[in-house]
Amino acid sequence: MLKSLVILLRPQQWLKNLFVLAPAFFAGSFLIADVLRDSLLTFIIFSAAASTVYIFNDWIDRQADSKHPEKRTRPIASGKISGKIALITGLLTLLMSMLMGLSFLNFEVMAITGSYLVLNLAYTLILKNIAILDVSCIATGFVLRLFAGSEATGIELSSWIITLTFLLALFLALAKRRDDVIREQRGEERTRTSIKGYNLRFLDQTMTVMGAVVIVAYLQYCHAADRTIQITTSRLYLSAAFVVIGLLRYMQLALVEERSGNPTRILIEDRFTQINLLVWGGFFAWMLYG
Repeated sequence: MLKSLVILLRPQQWLKNLFVLAPAFFAGSFLIADVLRDSLLTFIIFSAAASTVYIFNDWIDRQADSKHPEKRTRPIASGKISGKIALITGLLTLLMSMLMGLSFLNFEVMAITGSYLVLNLAYTLILKNIAILDVSCIATGFVLRLFAGSEATGIELSSWIITLTFLLALFLALAKRRDDVIREQRGEERTRTSIKGYNLRFLDQTMTVMGAVVIVAYLQYCHAADRTIQITTSRLYLSAAFVVIGLLRYMQLALVEERSGNPTRILIEDRFTQINLLVWGGFFAWMLYG
């Protein structure tokens, strides 16, 4: 029972909420005690809110998930957790998120968290069934994480980091939809209504375009005069090499190995991606804090 409850919360998906730490990290302020504290509190609040969203989504999709080759093992779809217990758990995580935010952070952070919840409610009930809007909704959720981290710490965001985050999240969401299309072509039952608005040709082309645009946006971010990062070196653009390598690896996983359906699992399991991300992060940290 306890193990099923932990799985229900999807703690592995909390990795996505690391985006709330990005404003502090890229501003070179991550080691300031107050900034670090508020960033971590925002991470916890967003993680609790995200668990609420996942529980509600699993409850709504319990019938469809029971027919999915992977999702059928989820606690609600498999019957390990009853709908009543799941909804009570979701209510508790929601209350935890709200109470922590009101107690330790400002109203703006809670307004953004509330917007995230409303957006995902709309996604679960309506938007996930509409092609293009579904992936745009996912990408917007990552931008809201950035805004939450910015409001919590008082660090202004560069227009380019907002653009870059949206485009990168859109790229990952398109790769996930490609995996869904492949499953359907293999004869598996369609579990997403929006899939009828996609095919492999469209997704392959849009992923290629998005990948190229992400690289351009990243380079612009490195060079932009209004960027959040305040450093004296002009070599920040060199970090783009790791971004290119990372995107190529992800496209390899999507187009060659055909296993891009779960970005979080790739981050946890793919050693190539892990090493590249660590080297990129280390290089960036050296530029900022070294």
